[in-house]
Amino acid sequence: VGIKTDTACHARKVDQLFGAIASRYDLVNDIQSLGLHRVWKRHVVALSNFSEGESGLDLCCGTGDIAIGLAKRGSSLIGVDMNRPMLQQAARRLAKRGEYRVSLTQADAMKLPLRDNSLDLVTIGYGLRNLKNMEDSLREITRVLKPGGRLLILDFGKPANCIIRSVYYLYLAVMLPVFGWLFCGNASAYAYILKSLKKYTAQKGVTSVLRFMGY
Repeated sequence: VGIKTDTACHARKVDQLFGAIASRYDLVNDIQSLGLHRVWKRHVVALSNFSEGESGLDLCCGTGDIAIGLAKRGSSLIGVDMNRPMLQQAARRLAKRGEYRVSLTQADAMKLPLRDNSLDLVTIGYGLRNLKNMEDSLREITRVLKPGGRLLILDFGKPANCIIRSVYYLYLAVMLPVFGWLFCGNASAYAYILKSLKKYTAQKGVTSVLRFMGY
């Protein structure tokens, strides 16, 4: 029971945070990553090989960066996120660009309103770590993917070198309170990022789970 409560509490805090910063989310990412998040997202789009006639899903789509990039490749897709303010920001960006190939839906990643074996591609950028249950979410993604479908995951990693990893954690420990104060008026607002990252299985753990699932 305690685990379920902690998980629900974490999910609620994450949802509240993203709702509070939705209008400044892209700016926050630019500052935190020095603009590199845009490079990494473009790389995901390039790796996707998404082409006209295919069906796709951008899960935890946020303000729509990856979804917009995929739509430019000529096919329609769905953008799903649990957070309504983030979806509203995505809708504004899509309308501003006259982009009609992305349909937005508010839904739980563990209960996708999609048919079995219906998608050629699923992408998820900086979302897997925030989901209530990573394994259940990956099983749900597997359910909606066609046999041979493609899954691309972009998220924080953990440096293998312990010294570099320590410097990485120190940077986050120092800078996250600054970001929280600047953008939320609360120095502890971003504290969950470092906590969740330390618990997150990162690249090795996610790879292990995916291989167990047959990827």
